[in-house]
Amino acid sequence: MPTSASLVGRPVRAAVIGTGAIARGEHLPALARLAEEGETEVVAAVDIDAAAVEAFCAEGGIPHPYTDLERMLREQRPDLVCICTPPTLHREQTVAALRAGAWVWCEKPPVPSLADFDAVEAEEGTDGGPYAAIVFQHRFGSGAAHVRRLLAEGALGRPLVAHCQTTWYRDTAYYAVPWRGRWRSEGGGPAMGHGIHQMDLLLDVLGPWSEVRAMAGRLVHDVETEDVSTALVRFESGALATVVNSVLSPDEVSRIRVDCERATIELTHLYGYTNASWRITPAPDVPEAEAAAWRDFGADVPSSHLAQLRELVASMRAGERPRSSGADGRKSLELVTALYRSAFTDTTVRRREIGPGDPYYTELHGGAPGWAPGVAETASPTAADGGASDESQEVPA
Repeated sequence: MPTSASLVGRPVRAAVIGTGAIARGEHLPALARLAEEGETEVVAAVDIDAAAVEAFCAEGGIPHPYTDLERMLREQRPDLVCICTPPTLHREQTVAALRAGAWVWCEKPPVPSLADFDAVEAEEGTDGGPYAAIVFQHRFGSGAAHVRRLLAEGALGRPLVAHCQTTWYRDTAYYAVPWRGRWRSEGGGPAMGHGIHQMDLLLDVLGPWSEVRAMAGRLVHDVETEDVSTALVRFESGALATVVNSVLSPDEVSRIRVDCERATIELTHLYGYTNASWRITPAPDVPEAEAAAWRDFGADVPSSHLAQLRELVASMRAGERPRSSGADGRKSLELVTALYRSAFTDTTVRRREIGPGDPYYTELHGGAPGWAPGVAETASPTAADGGASDESQEVPA
């Protein structure tokens, strides 16, 4: 098992599992950038497709291609494993890596259920790692850091009203891929696979939520999961938020807005942001000099896999639990799970309410009629159609 002491004076030895678009487009470039700085070294890659992994390794200058994860872990003993496979494989592969002593950086959605997440967390080290972190790169840009700091200091006053929007567009060809839109293979619809990034950032900025009331529908696509959802979320601070996740929206945007007592914060982007994507509008009585200080975001660090990986490697070297792991990584999955339970049962769901024994703890559809595979709707006809009764990866998914 790598320790902070064992990493002194040498690069972190990394392996990539899965060689699809997210690995090629995000993980490998981030690892390569840190390799230039002497921080990482990619020693192996794994894929069930031998030709694909050999091509990936040839293009990336990676010395050891594998089609067997256990063999790679045994022979290469990596310090860090980057998991870029579909979500149904995440639990098994994360546990294997942790048991081999490697830290893990796993793509979202993290795992298909809270039960799976808790099983992974049980395999983590207790003092200094190894730990398993989730890719929630939108937390790691300079814009989010600046806003978190302003809110923590109370400079903008209490957060009162928030909006969280992931309104994207996916056509029928997108869902023609057999594993998409299916609970077992994709893990969930746009709430789980698309909107989880903005919801995670909202939680990271505003803190713990207390209750959620949601609706979900299948309005266009012939899928098992939803293609749109809406939710009302109350935070422990008292702030109220609306959340919309959609793949039915031709005008695509990712947006967060928080109205505080002394200012409105807005973030508008699509798949990633820079400092310029943020806007702070002060209340009329705020002095201009104070507002100008709020608008100074400092050096521009775009939200990216690179920004998160840089912090993760620093956590490895310090032997500290990284952000987006453990309870900090679980909170977004818990909100998504509660959103589905609320939508499919027409009830308000409170934080920490879903645990062992609850059907939604093990499967996000919860066995709900009209939503669970093979379970026919037995209630009123509107229950299956929408409303309250009603790339596994993103780049772009």
